Amino acid sequence: METRRLQALLELSRLGSMRSVAEHLETTTSTVSQQIAKLAQETGTQLIEPVGRRVRLTAAGRRLAGHAATILSAVEAARVDLDPDSDPAGTVRVSGFATAIRRTLLPIVNELAVSHPSVTVVLQEHEPAEALALLAIDGADLALTYDYNLAPASSDPTLDSVPLWSTPWSLGVPRPAPGARSDAVAIFHAYRDHDWIGNSRNPADEDVVRLIASMAGFQPRVAHRCDSLDLVEDLILAGMGIGLLPADRPRKRGVALLPLAQPDVQLRAYASTRRGRAVWPPLALLLRRLIG
Repeated sequence: METRRLQALLELSRLGSMRSVAEHLETTTSTVSQQIAKLAQETGTQLIEPVGRRVRLTAAGRRLAGHAATILSAVEAARVDLDPDSDPAGTVRVSGFATAIRRTLLPIVNELAVSHPSVTVVLQEHEPAEALALLAIDGADLALTYDYNLAPASSDPTLDSVPLWSTPWSLGVPRPAPGARSDAVAIFHAYRDHDWIGNSRNPADEDVVRLIASMAGFQPRVAHRCDSLDLVEDLILAGMGIGLLPADRPRKRGVALLPLAQPDVQLRAYASTRRGRAVWPPLALLLRRLIG
């Protein structure tokens, strides 16, 4: 089985359409179709079936796509392991959210500049979906992402992800509501008539708000969306709404943070790489620093 045919099948399992696979692999839909047809001939198994004008993987196709992820990652691992330049050297492209870059990555970058000057780190700030999209098309080597315990991200068989850290989040308000209790449902109920602030580039924040609000028996009115935490605080101070903020974040005067429990809200940070790439020496070095 040729790896390029396995790659086409794996991308079809991820992206769901021949056109999307062709765009991702920078080829034509007919080429993708031919590659999968040849793979079906090689395996003697039907791998796709028509659904209206589109196709979907058969049960056998889904199983082979799972094997394809393992096979391709092993091929990639072998390729980087045989790289004659085995010492950590090269440019590692990191795409991630601002808090992880500031809190976790920048101290390591400063340390590597002294200990491993041949390793260069290039940064791009992106929300998780954007960072993972870059990782998928080889536009980044490492993605720093996050999800919430109440809005977990779906797993991707083409990626390896390791947890970095977690931190509790609170509800940011201009002033505590009289009589608000400590549990999240009661707190949300006390602010049911307020406008809410969501994240403009990651729906996970809003998913958490809507989940707890549904437990409190109301539909939140999300009036504003922004991904800058500084701007969230400014909107709160301007009386334009309330929103989630990190519990350990130094806050501006006039912003109160209400701890959330039952359920609690935890942001969880991850480092993700394309499967098989983590053994590349400069990337492996950076990962060891991040995890350790």
